[in-house]
Parts: sequence; structure tokens; C-alpha cells
Amino acid sequence: MKQEFVPKWIAWETTQRCNLKCVHCRCSSDLNSSTGDFTTVEGKKLIDDIVEVSSPVLVLSGGEPLLRPDIFELARYGTSRGLRMCMATNGSLVDDKVCEQMKETQIRMVSLSLDGPTAEVHDNFRQNPGAFEGVMRAAEHFRRHGIPFLVNSSFTKRNQHTIADTFKVAKAIGAKAWYMFMIVPTGRGEDIMAELISKDDYDEILEWHDRQEREEDDILMRPTCAPHYYRVQRQSAKREGFKFSRRNLTFSTGGGKGCIAAQSICLIDCFGDVKPCSYFPVSAGNAKRTPFREIWEKSALFEELRDFDSYKGRCGECEYLNICGGCRARAYAVTGDWLAEEPFCNHMPLRMKRETEPTAP
Repeated sequence: MKQEFVPKWIAWETTQRCNLKCVHCRCSSDLNSSTGDFTTVEGKKLIDDIVEVSSPVLVLSGGEPLLRPDIFELARYGTSRGLRMCMATNGSLVDDKVCEQMKETQIRMVSLSLDGPTAEVHDNFRQNPGAFEGVMRAAEHFRRHGIPFLVNSSFTKRNQHTIADTFKVAKAIGAKAWYMFMIVPTGRGEDIMAELISKDDYDEILEWHDRQEREEDDILMRPTCAPHYYRVQRQSAKREGFKFSRRNLTFSTGGGKGCIAAQSICLIDCFGDVKPCSYFPVSAGNAKRTPFREIWEKSALFEELRDFDSYKGRCGECEYLNICGGCRARAYAVTGDWLAEEPFCNHMPLRMKRETEPTAP
């Protein structure tokens, strides 16, 4: 029976304009970036098209979405159509009025970005003095107004030594969840290829996250853009003899699989191009010209990504293919082939290992 793929989480890049200029930005945003070409009316039409397919979490993203004047009109409309509306912001523009508008339009969850436990680390990563203070101030506003928020933290070699301390700060400021992002080199991130965390460090960090998640009761946590975490978890469960189980995150896709690009998530950019995920710079079709349903269900790119038998190299041979899949965006960024093996995974599939073992005389 053919597997059914339903969008459960969609990021909508409502603008590319941003008041920061972060080293890892997937769309190279700054204040001179494009606002896109969705009018308010066209934005509402996009929401209508999405609702015809499913009722996913819809994240109003950017750039910085609070730079878009009609962002709360769009949020209100999405809520009226039954969508669970969320927002991703860098926090610097959050004040009491913004919080009141978030509550009035029923924004259900807000994400803040925190890339280090101190101003020195975070501001260096964000290339903006005062960015850390902006996050702390936004968190205080959200706590005071009773608005739930989660923290996204992105890491490269320049700040990987602060992972555990950054997690502690996310807990301390009252985040409901913490997402540890392992950088995918797209957009401005292409310039930091030399800063990407090494394969060996990558596995060590994922093992730390696995231990931390099993012990953690106060905050939900999950690594993002690190699909082989699901392999690491199962290996540690088998090795240490405990039953594998995990809690679902609010407003997530459930956490049952690693890479879910074009399977249960996608990105719609500010020009209407529908992409497999936020870090995959290839369009499957344009939602301003083609109904979203047709793109989601029939695009050649999405169908190819859903054909797991076509995956190459170690991913194609791996016993963890159906729970990991390797990061398709990272494979494309590093090799130019989105079906290639995950370049930052050290695992040797059992099938390939047996094939290379010498036979007994």
C-alpha cells in the first residue's frame, strides 16, 4: 500500500527582511533583503490553499516576521481557518504591544533563537551587539504575558563548546522546549563550511543530547537537522538495555523519524516557492501559480525524496533508513545530490560491513 504523506508543519517565510545578519542565515537576510511579493490578500489565499490539504502547524517565519506590517492580520486569518499559528522571531522587536497582538490573534507558540549562554557568544554568532539582551528581554515579555515559547540554538565550531551551558540558559529563562540545530550550509551558511562541526564531534554531541533527554523532566528537547540522532538513540537503548520511548513536543511533527523534508514538513518562501524544508534551496513548484495541493502531492522533487529505495551510498544500504533517512538538505549542500548519503554520519550499515569483512579460509 502506498504511504500517505500529509503536511503537519509548514514554515512560511513571510519576508526575507531582517534587522540582524547572522552567520548561518539560510536566506542571507538583512534589512535590504526582499519583502517578497505576497500581498495580504494573496497571503490569505495561500492559507486557504493549505487548509484544503490539511490543518498543519503554520509558522510565520522570515527573515524577521515582525517587520511585516500585516503579520498579525495574517495570523488572525490563519487562526480563523483552524490552523495552529506559531511565529519564529529573533526577539529584538518584542514588546508589550507585540505580546498583546500575539495573544489577540492566538499565536500558540513562539520560537526564539539563542546561540550561546552569554552575550559574547550569541552576539558574535548573530553579528549584532545587543542581540543577546534582545532575546532575554523577549523571554521576559513572554513570561509576563503568559505566552509559551521555545528556544532554537544553532551550533558550529565557534560555539559548540557552549552547548550544555546554552541548554541551561534556555531552561532558566522558561522555554517550553529546546531545539539544538546542527547547521546546514545554505544561504549565508555556505560561507561557514570550514566551521561545520566534525563528524566525530557530531556523534559525541548527539550522544550527550541522548543522555540529557533521558534524564530531563523540566523541558522538552530535540536535535534538529540531525536525523541520525534517531539511530544514536536506538543504538544506546540497545546497548544499555532500556526501553526506547520519547515524549512528543507541542507543535512538532511527533518525532518518529529523522529527516521529514517533503514528507510531513515544507517551507514556502516569500515568493511562493515550495521547498522540502527550510534548508533545501530547490523549489518543487510555486504556490502563487500552482495550487499547493498539486505541488505537495505531485511534484517530481517531493516524489523523489519520498522514494527511499532511491537513496544512495550508506543511506541507501542502512538498516536505520526508515527512521533516519539522512539530512537531504545537507547531502545536497555538500555533494550536489539530494539522494546522496548523509555526509556527517559515521555509521557503517551492517550490510556494507558484512560485504567488506574478509571471508574465513
